[in-house]
Amino acid sequence: ADFLATGHYAQKKVIDDHLHLLKGVDLSKDQSYFLYTLKSEILKKVIFPIGHLTKKEVRKIAKDQKLSNHAKKDSTGICFIGKRKFTEFISKYIAHTPGDIRSVEGQILASHIGLSFYTIGQRKGLKIGGKGDAWYVVKKDLKSNTLFVAQGENHKALFASKLVAKKLSFVVDSFSVKTPFKCLAKIRYRQNDQVCTIEKLEKDLLEVSFEKPQRAITEGQSIVFYKDNICLGGAIIVQVL
Repeated sequence: ADFLATGHYAQKKVIDDHLHLLKGVDLSKDQSYFLYTLKSEILKKVIFPIGHLTKKEVRKIAKDQKLSNHAKKDSTGICFIGKRKFTEFISKYIAHTPGDIRSVEGQILASHIGLSFYTIGQRKGLKIGGKGDAWYVVKKDLKSNTLFVAQGENHKALFASKLVAKKLSFVVDSFSVKTPFKCLAKIRYRQNDQVCTIEKLEKDLLEVSFEKPQRAITEGQSIVFYKDNICLGGAIIVQVL
């Protein structure tokens, strides 16, 4: 095949003799966050036929073409596993051991079914009763198999201003960073761009600080860097400072 056409809401454009990955026009559906590991050489062979359109416009085109799925509900969550429950799907592939759920003060509150079933910032499914604000996951300690939680969606334990990431990948290979490097970033899909500074960059590790503390920074997820609507690249979060 000469090209690969994909339905991602993203775009590409040649700027200063380099092919860049850009956000989709519909910022509420922009999917450049998931594509940051694509290199310019790969982008040459990729076509984003709906990147310049809004989801509303795409639905209208589909309706005009009498496509049966023009009004289909948007997919959310892990779309490729179908209607199966997340816990059932994960349990087939990842070993899990029950353990304690503790407050940040150290009090045992309940038991968890396995750390792999929980994520930082999660509220639902903890099965912790009692009075007061809802409980949220703030940390997973793999060594002790302990899930730490705190009360209140704005508890200080949920916020951090710095992180360490690795496996840095830039769309344009020749792009270089001279620290401190200020730009925008997302630590999760559909998050608003956040002002940050890449403070250190040694070998494959980089340290990033945010202008405003970020809620529920999660190890294992990606941090993706932007300059305006250009996706520069990203890395994998390995530590929250």
